[in-house]
Amino acid sequence: MVRQRCSIARGRGFLLADGLVAAVLLGVSLAMMIGLVSRASRTQREGQRLEVVAMLLDEQLNLVLARGPDDYSSRFGLTGTCEAPFDDYRYELVITGQAGEAYLVRATILWNSGREERSESVETRIAPRLGDEPDPERRPSTAVVRP
Repeated sequence: MVRQRCSIARGRGFLLADGLVAAVLLGVSLAMMIGLVSRASRTQREGQRLEVVAMLLDEQLNLVLARGPDDYSSRFGLTGTCEAPFDDYRYELVITGQAGEAYLVRATILWNSGREERSESVETRIAPRLGDEPDPERRPSTAVVRP
């Protein structure tokens, strides 16, 4: 009878140690999973922000292309804040070149990410608009009379 009690006590001690090891392993694995999930969500937010930055860069370059780079700096601002809902982003344009040649245009978007300021830039060449008036008069020369 005494031998049976010892084997039962050993079995209970083994179950207790096994349960403690399982709880520690479960806690460590949960901590690792929480870290991975937080890193993945941070990376996703950064990807969304970079997608917005790419869209804003494209918009600024399209504005220079549509309005012509030759006198863009005198007619429109080269720096400023993007329009709502993107007013936490700022833009800077640098246009260099001579008349008759392709202009070198660098667009930069700046934003605050936590404590640091971040920026992304794109540089391209845009040809001047030859033969177009910058802002042609779009009103008809005679008044339209409708019966």
